[in-house]
Amino acid sequence: MPSSPRWTHIALPVRDLARSIEWYSTHTPLELLAQRHDDQGESAWLADAATGSAPFVLVLVSMDADRHEPPAATMAPFAHIGIELPSRAAVDEMAARGAEEGSLRWEAQELPEPVGYVCALADPDGNMVEFSFDQHVESIAREVWATGRIAGNGPRVDGPGAGAGTATASKAADDSR
Repeated sequence: MPSSPRWTHIALPVRDLARSIEWYSTHTPLELLAQRHDDQGESAWLADAATGSAPFVLVLVSMDADRHEPPAATMAPFAHIGIELPSRAAVDEMAARGAEEGSLRWEAQELPEPVGYVCALADPDGNMVEFSFDQHVESIAREVWATGRIAGNGPRVDGPGAGAGTATASKAADDSR
């Protein structure tokens, strides 16, 4: 049991669970953790082992009643799942693979900070999966959590959930103005 609230998962409907498990297992660092069946359908949990003690799980759900419906992407055309890759070459390789498979939706391209070098592929149901290099998501999060200073150049956001969500972070943000 967690000692505090945690960001744990996102659930996506899929038509063909086995096909989606295969796609995510071969295109991303996600590994199958659990698979369940009941009288309404089936589901699978996938996560990246590198996330350690606080995994974020992708839950794929295939409902029997929806299996014969055409795919309806939940995450598209811009909404997406983000996967950070270790190099520009890895993004280029993923883009080439997507082009070969017919799933490439965003050509590999350099975008302004903090986006970095990205491409996007569509999973079997049309959901967008972005592959990036140089977004610095983890390092930015660690820095904000260590210093309490919100990254970026946007307007200040007040209220619950702003910044690190602590009085210390709010004070640090006030002090930095």
